[in-house]
Amino acid sequence: MSNKTIIYSLIGATVGVVSTVAVMTLFKADNATKSDNSSSKKEPLYWVAPMDANYKRDKPGKSPMGMDLVPVYEESDDEDSPGTVKIHPNIVNNLSVKTGDVSKGPLKSRIRTVGYIDYDETTLAHIHSRADGWIERLYVSHNGQFIKAGQPLYTLYSPALVSAQEEYLLAKKRNNQSLLKAAQQRLESLEFSSVELKKLNNTRQPIQNVTFYAKSDGLIDNLNVREGFYIKPGTRLMTIGNLDTVWVDVELFERQLPFVELGQKAVMTLDYLPNEEWVGKVDYIYPMVNPTNRAAKVRLEFENVDHFLKPNMFTEVVINSQTKEPVLQIPQQALIRTESSNRVVVALEDGKFKSVNVKTGLVTNNRVEIVEGLKEGDKVVTSGQFLIDSESSIDSDFERFSSSKSTSEDIPMATVDGVINSLNLDAGTVNISREAIPKWNRGPATMDFKIDDSIDVSRLKVGATINFMFEIRDEGFFITMIHDKGNGEHQHD
Repeated sequence: MSNKTIIYSLIGATVGVVSTVAVMTLFKADNATKSDNSSSKKEPLYWVAPMDANYKRDKPGKSPMGMDLVPVYEESDDEDSPGTVKIHPNIVNNLSVKTGDVSKGPLKSRIRTVGYIDYDETTLAHIHSRADGWIERLYVSHNGQFIKAGQPLYTLYSPALVSAQEEYLLAKKRNNQSLLKAAQQRLESLEFSSVELKKLNNTRQPIQNVTFYAKSDGLIDNLNVREGFYIKPGTRLMTIGNLDTVWVDVELFERQLPFVELGQKAVMTLDYLPNEEWVGKVDYIYPMVNPTNRAAKVRLEFENVDHFLKPNMFTEVVINSQTKEPVLQIPQQALIRTESSNRVVVALEDGKFKSVNVKTGLVTNNRVEIVEGLKEGDKVVTSGQFLIDSESSIDSDFERFSSSKSTSEDIPMATVDGVINSLNLDAGTVNISREAIPKWNRGPATMDFKIDDSIDVSRLKVGATINFMFEIRDEGFFITMIHDKGNGEHQHD
């Protein structure tokens, strides 16, 4: 590295430090002098260093860091509540602070997931023989062969069938109607078809090799016999699957289940025909979740008259939904998740901001339901809120919604740096080499962590260095918040 490069690097680092200090100084100075702006006649109680509240003087001067001391005035009755900060408009602009509205309305959700096409199991026909015997001829040769209703499937030689025919012919010869009816019922119970019965009546001779026919259209699947096989009534010879309708099983996160109901529309696309869309419906919501990845399973049904949809095809599915009742909601990026609470930065009047605790409800792709802590019409900060929140938290008077102990007292939590080694999205886990955790006297370790539902797994990258928070639950170690140290982006809902 050349000397010129080193000099430029030092200059850049110095400019960055000075810029950061300048912003923080303006932050402090703006908050400390807000009383002075409301009443210019007040006398300062003392002067304090912008970056060290313990450095106080009784007159103006310089702090040990060379910055001007900031005057502090006596509080008045109309003083802002603790946790409120006032920021100069220039700083707001430099921080690219953006706000969003707290609104009330249906919470909309766009669920994107994947699945696999399967037979409609209500249309499957499992072919069994009612009598034992030998397969003399097989009219189907392979799985996937298309069969029409009435088409022959196989020919069977069965002594039981021959005996039943002889009884029928004997009853017919004697013209004994009661015996004839009983003999005919026995043939029907052995699935002796009307075609074969007509042939029997014409020839008056037992049919040695009886042919059996398909009762519905469909594809041959699970073909388990060949010519010459000896079969029994318990033997499944084959299955015929009808493709006029198909099922698609998809998996959803638990938090997405409230947005899904029976009969709801679902739109499906395939790589096979990327420009086509199929519209189906939610047919069934399974009553249990997958114990491995905590995913909920939902079954969709689609019409398939043209038989373009084939079993085991991979599909992409979109389900659009919304809550039936209007709810209070905010943009998801406004929410700040911590170990013990959720909060947002509220934009007040006159360039003032304050962090407040909120209680959240349903979560969608980009919106969060607010159960408590905000009201309709409030404005919350959606960009630049982390710096404002850290400033507000210095003297904030956050109130808890109940007198119960904080979550951090019940659930062990820790925040640590680490490197992502591998991902197992099917199992919902990530392997991380983490650094030491001093407060637990734990050294560095490489281990698997489970991914909380609030984490967007699509943003996790193998090899990324992250700062993450995890909880120790009964089910294991759960990551609840991730901060990518490479690009400075928080990765949590």
